Amino acid sequence: QGRILEKTGLCSQITFGRYVRQGRKLGLDPKLFIQDLQFNEVPVRVYQPKATSDGPRRGILFFHGGGWVFGSLDTYEKVCRYLSRESDSVVVSVQYRLAPEHKYPAAYEDCLNATQHFLQHLEHYGVDPARVTVCGDSAGGNLAAAVSQTLAGRSDLPRLRAQILIYPGLQALDFNLPSYHQNRGVPLLFRERAAFFALLYLNGDALHMQEVLEGSHIPPDMRLKYRKWVSPDNIPEEFKVRGVKPLRPTDFIAEVYETVKRFCEPNLCPLLAEDSVVHQLPESFILTCEYDVLRDDGLLYKKRLEDNGVRVTWYHLEDGFHGIISLYDYCGFSFPSGKRGLDRVVNFLKSL
Repeated sequence: QGRILEKTGLCSQITFGRYVRQGRKLGLDPKLFIQDLQFNEVPVRVYQPKATSDGPRRGILFFHGGGWVFGSLDTYEKVCRYLSRESDSVVVSVQYRLAPEHKYPAAYEDCLNATQHFLQHLEHYGVDPARVTVCGDSAGGNLAAAVSQTLAGRSDLPRLRAQILIYPGLQALDFNLPSYHQNRGVPLLFRERAAFFALLYLNGDALHMQEVLEGSHIPPDMRLKYRKWVSPDNIPEEFKVRGVKPLRPTDFIAEVYETVKRFCEPNLCPLLAEDSVVHQLPESFILTCEYDVLRDDGLLYKKRLEDNGVRVTWYHLEDGFHGIISLYDYCGFSFPSGKRGLDRVVNFLKSL
C-alpha cells in the first residue's frame, strides 16, 4: 500500500507508515495523572500514579520502538499506562526525533538529554534516585542500551538502577546471524527492513543496503576484532536447530565502508562497547523472541553482560515475534505471549 502511494507521489512510504501506526487518542485514565512536557527541549509524556505512596516511587524512562523512523507517544500510550499502573512507577515516555529527517545521533541525543534532565529533577516527580530504569523496545531498546552505557561512568548523576531491553537491535555488522537467516521473512520485521532502518537512521537513506546485507561494508580486520562479540559461536546451540547459514566471505568494498563506518560506534551499535564500559552497566532485563531477526542481538548482549559480571534476567518468548509488545491491546486485539512478556517486565520492575 505504502509503495503504491509513493509511486503515485501522494505521500512517501514513511508518512503512510507513520499514519498507520499513530495510535488512537485515549481518554483520561482514572488511576494516572498524565501530562505532556518538555525535558531539555525534548517532548515527553509523564505518567504518575494518582494513589498516595508511602515513599518515593520507581522512575522509568521509556524509549519507543519503530526502527528510529516510526512511533510516537500516542503509539505507546497503552504500554506506558500499563507499566505505570501495574508497577506503580512514574513513567517518562520520550518523543525523540525520527529518521530520515533527523539522522544519528539525533534520537540518541534526545533520549540522553531527556534522561539527564529527569535524573536532575527526580524530587519534583517523587522518584527515588536509587530506582530509575531505562526501558525500550526494538530501536528503543537500542537507545536504552546506548544511554545506559553513556551514563555508566558518570558520577554527577544518580546511577541507573537497571536497563530493560525488549528485543533490542544492537549491531549492524552482521545481518547473517542465525536469527537473521531463520526469520528473514517473519513479520513484523524482515531481514531487509532491519538493514533499511539502520541505514535510514545512520545516513537518512538506504543506499548500499545490499552490500550491508552481504557483509561487504566492514573491513576484514574489524570483523576479526569484533568477532569475539559478534559471532554465531557465542549463540547457544539450541538456537541453531532451525538452521545456520555461514556468512559467505564477500569482498570488502572500501567506499561502502566510508559511508557506514559509524556503525562501529557503540552509541549506534551498543554490542561493540568495550568491556571496561560493559562491566559498569546496571542490572539488566533482556526479552527475546524466537521468531525475530533481532533475537541473536539480544542473546549476544546477554552473554557480554554476563561475561562482565552484570546480573541479567532473561526472558525468551518461544512463540513471540518482533514487535509483539507494542501490539498489547492494539485496536482491540492482543497476543497472550505479548501480555506475558509485558507482565515479566512489570515483575522485574517490582523486584527493584
